Amino acid sequence: MNSALARFLYIVAVLPLTGCGIERYHAAAIVPAETAASFESRNLSDSGLQTFVEKSLGQPTSPWPPKLWDLQTLSLVALYFSPEMQAARARLAGAEAAMVTAGARPNPIFDLSPGVPSPYLLALDFAVPIETKGKRGYRIRSARNLDQAARSDLADSAWKVHSGVRRALLDHLLASRSLELFHSEEQTRTEQVRLLQERFVAGDIPRPELDLARIELSKTHLSISAAEGRVAETKAALAAAMGISVAGLETLEFAWSDLDSPPSAQSLSPQEIRREALLDRLDIRRSLAQYAATEADLQLEIAKQYPDVQIGPGYTFEERNNFFTLGLSITLPLFNRNQGPIAAAEAKRKEAAATFLQKQAQVIGDSEKALVVYSAALNELAEADQSLRQLQDTQLRMTRLAVEVGEEDRLTLNGMQLESAAVARARLDALSRAQIALGDLEDAVQRPLSPNDKFPLSPESLALSNATTEAGR
Repeated sequence: MNSALARFLYIVAVLPLTGCGIERYHAAAIVPAETAASFESRNLSDSGLQTFVEKSLGQPTSPWPPKLWDLQTLSLVALYFSPEMQAARARLAGAEAAMVTAGARPNPIFDLSPGVPSPYLLALDFAVPIETKGKRGYRIRSARNLDQAARSDLADSAWKVHSGVRRALLDHLLASRSLELFHSEEQTRTEQVRLLQERFVAGDIPRPELDLARIELSKTHLSISAAEGRVAETKAALAAAMGISVAGLETLEFAWSDLDSPPSAQSLSPQEIRREALLDRLDIRRSLAQYAATEADLQLEIAKQYPDVQIGPGYTFEERNNFFTLGLSITLPLFNRNQGPIAAAEAKRKEAAATFLQKQAQVIGDSEKALVVYSAALNELAEADQSLRQLQDTQLRMTRLAVEVGEEDRLTLNGMQLESAAVARARLDALSRAQIALGDLEDAVQRPLSPNDKFPLSPESLALSNATTEAGR
């Protein structure tokens, strides 16, 4: 074999090794005991969590961890620790990797055919694949749309995490208030039993009236036990929504500045709610991106009707003679013109269009229903507020004055206080229904509707925060 041929073979052998670095496999085993220990060790003093929260809020947070936690900061904690967000970030990383794959050009082909049985016969072929009809561009377009869909999916997952934290925090705060109301009622009923005991001893009332008051006090004790269990249950649910253990919430104080004053129905236009639900919902944007990807996939399959070509030089060595050739290879579309994949791509595009229309119709129905339910809940809350205000500001005040001047006794005031406690519980139930309905309405438009509630929802901001989150782990 001559020296020119030897140099050519050396170049061909070494050339692939001079390109991009070769990736190596790195093991990443999952050890359940270690992951469980990592979960148990999560706490709000995490420096990575502080960096993530400050970057998301755009301002430093001092002291850290803060003494008072509101919905916004609790949601950011959940974003940092939530396994749902980790899964969504992994899907986004997969979509970004798919974009690299879509843009990759086919590698050239090197073929070496030694002579058999003659050692004086050797053939070398080098072919460069050339894609036709813009196939690479269609692949890239499809991958970009799927990447956009993955970003919308990331933001959608973030909203669901926020919504879960909101509901868990709401349940916990309302359960704590309910417990406070039962403790207040316990004090009132204890005083009632004492007053009736005095009257019974004086012979002014029969025993059944005293026994009935004692039974009501016992019922209040049972209600307190149930309310304490409810507080513990809601705290566990809040910890789960945030992705940390219950022990991490033991010393925290929670705040919700406008919990008692949800936005009025007049401030929420039905037309605006419908428009935001149809245009700004993240799952709607994701469905549109997925439909655009099926469009590009169909264009790619149609372009595949036109075959790609391979072109390249060839070399043949035969008994000290050198022969150089220029080859052209093409697949002839004689037996099929890619009809099957084209039909499959058309079916997927129709399915994506039907899915989008189905989602759009569902969004319209959900948003209109949520607004109607919220308006009704606000009316109920307004009536409860009026009844409680009238009772506390008028009747209860007048009864206290009557007791002070001796026109009424303490037992009458005590009964009025119990009536006020019952109205306060009814008002708390109405507030719960209104805030739950507001949460459902926010889910329908996928954005906060309370003036003091802010949350980073854009796919771009969440994608940027991805690197910060992963770096802090």
